[in-house]
Amino acid sequence: MTHPPYLSPGYGSTVLRAPSQPPVAFKADPDAIELTSPVFGHQEVGALDADLTRQHDGEPIGERIIVTGRVLDAGGRPVRDSLIELWQANSAGRYAHAGDQHPAPLDPNFTGGGRCLTDADGRYRFVTIKPGAYPWRNHPNAWRPAHLHFSVFGQAFTQRLITQMYFPGDPLMALDPIYQSIPDESARQRLISSYAHDVTEPEWALGYTFDIVLGRTPVEPS
Repeated sequence: MTHPPYLSPGYGSTVLRAPSQPPVAFKADPDAIELTSPVFGHQEVGALDADLTRQHDGEPIGERIIVTGRVLDAGGRPVRDSLIELWQANSAGRYAHAGDQHPAPLDPNFTGGGRCLTDADGRYRFVTIKPGAYPWRNHPNAWRPAHLHFSVFGQAFTQRLITQMYFPGDPLMALDPIYQSIPDESARQRLISSYAHDVTEPEWALGYTFDIVLGRTPVEPS
């Protein structure tokens, strides 16, 4: 698995978050912990959870997109019934969160969160709005490229991968310390979605594909 370094000086938050001590061995049986840990219930995933454009009374503002792909293991086998969560900024680059005070408009018809379960082929599908770039004060004139956050759960909450998906051709990726904190160029490329004309729906939404391969997809830096 390709992991970015815990400490990446260009990404300011890692200076505070990176471990300063060696890891401590976990003495408990990990299998026992996973068997007794909380798990998600399939019945709690609603029909509209995967369509972020239909969760409120009106249509959100912005470019409607479809994002789909497969969750696969390192051997290319589909990961079925996996819970995927998505969260993002709105089309103006603002999160519906009290911690985001960036002076861009909030959208009353867009909360920016969704989830779904992978099907028998490991496939997921979201309908949402393309997020905007936003400033983040890491360095002078710092802007995050447009991105989606993905969280993939296994069979328990202790089995979780968090990553980000970027859009092709975004010039801000070359200037982004989070994206650039991954030293392997091929690993960085795996975080970029592909435009998919066969997923695009006429006069309605552009389509993008993004596969998540467990064991190969870079995790989101801490």
